[in-house]
Amino acid sequence: MSTLLIRLAGPMQAWGASSRFTRRETRREPTKSGVLGLLAAARGMRRTDELEELAQLSFGVRVDQPGSLIRDFQVARSLDGRQSMPLSYRYYLGDAVFVAAVEGDTGLVEGLAESLEHPTFPLYLGRRSCPPSLPLLLEVTDQPLHSALVEYPWQAANGIGRSSRRGSGCGSSWTETIPATSNWFVIIR
Repeated sequence: MSTLLIRLAGPMQAWGASSRFTRRETRREPTKSGVLGLLAAARGMRRTDELEELAQLSFGVRVDQPGSLIRDFQVARSLDGRQSMPLSYRYYLGDAVFVAAVEGDTGLVEGLAESLEHPTFPLYLGRRSCPPSLPLLLEVTDQPLHSALVEYPWQAANGIGRSSRRGSGCGSSWTETIPATSNWFVIIR
């Protein structure tokens, strides 16, 4: 077993879990489905391809810089300009930095790392309007997922340290503050 560490950093990110119709929400941390979608795009998988192999991977994320919630109001019209489309609200995270990790079979994980270095399709942080600002691949390690997330160096911007903000869990995710005196958290799904 190996663990792949991925840096998710960009001006904007959007990690939707239950968005519908005219309100497109974002989670405060990357979702497993969003990160697996990014890895599938890197490998050149189509939306119709089976993702069972990727779905078997263990997933975790560390919030290094929580970012700010941004609301974008969008208006659309038909091509001829006669008909207005429904107004929509899209939510993003601005200036957030995460370290995501997937753990699984060494051959699969090393292949995913290679795909991140030379992706088949363009890679985005949740939505097409959210390209990464830094290289995604951090490293492949033999450490278990939890240990890899705890021990990998902090990726937040200068001046933002582990004690800058108190984290909290979201949804039904398992959360843990590590160590007890720090203010960041790990989510394992």
